[in-house]
Amino acid sequence: MATLPNPLPTLATDPSGRSLGLSLPPGTLIDVTDEGFWHEPLLWHASQPATPGDWTALQGARTAGLLPLLMDVGGGQGGPEAWELMPGDTSYPGDHDPEEVLSEHWEDNEDNEDNEDNEDDEWPGLAPEPRAVTPAPDPDALATEIADHLLTDGSWLKEPRVALVPARRSADIPAAIGWPGPVNHEGDVARLSAVLRSWEDRFGVRVVALAFDQLILSVAAPPGTRDEARAVAAEHYAFCPDNVDQGGTPSLDAYAEQLIDQEIWSFWWD
Repeated sequence: MATLPNPLPTLATDPSGRSLGLSLPPGTLIDVTDEGFWHEPLLWHASQPATPGDWTALQGARTAGLLPLLMDVGGGQGGPEAWELMPGDTSYPGDHDPEEVLSEHWEDNEDNEDNEDNEDDEWPGLAPEPRAVTPAPDPDALATEIADHLLTDGSWLKEPRVALVPARRSADIPAAIGWPGPVNHEGDVARLSAVLRSWEDRFGVRVVALAFDQLILSVAAPPGTRDEARAVAAEHYAFCPDNVDQGGTPSLDAYAEQLIDQEIWSFWWD
């Protein structure tokens, strides 16, 4: 995958990141993959539990080519060194068309005999951008607020750490580290990052947190009406059918109701 120069190797000899204009707490560089070790660090995460304000303290890393992230090291799968990251199997998000990715998965879901909600339905196409609001929300400012919310409300993450990932844009974070969370649904996570790029453009999403199999986004411009939410719900179903099939909602319409004005989108793959 095409990437910018990776500044993380600097932290091997400069753990505080002072040469990059940072002041980092003690942390760990991760280069462990499903096949051994990657040729350079894929990410850095702090050793200590994250607290509100830690995300804000990392904002300066953007100028060094690093994006902030919350990473959950709790659960039975441990931290990212045990996640079997797959950067070698990951392509470049810009090489994929998001609508093609979603339509393919929509059709695959249709073929599932257990899926009654979308049976005989054709792919409805991408949802339009929500109607503009004034003042326009700042996606990065909202991401900071959502990060603090996730750290204040302990129901979202078990053992969160602040992390840094070398990536061009927030949507590329899963692809940059070869995150395997959705591997049972999509073997090349860059295809889902292509969808995230489209959601960045249309809905102002930012990748805020990753766990072993969970992705949490902030959403600066969520759907505001039932029709808008129904169109977005179709994309969510193609992106992560487990959200609907195993999420406790009786139908796609019921799931769509939950998306109206919702500033957090969370996805989980079985």
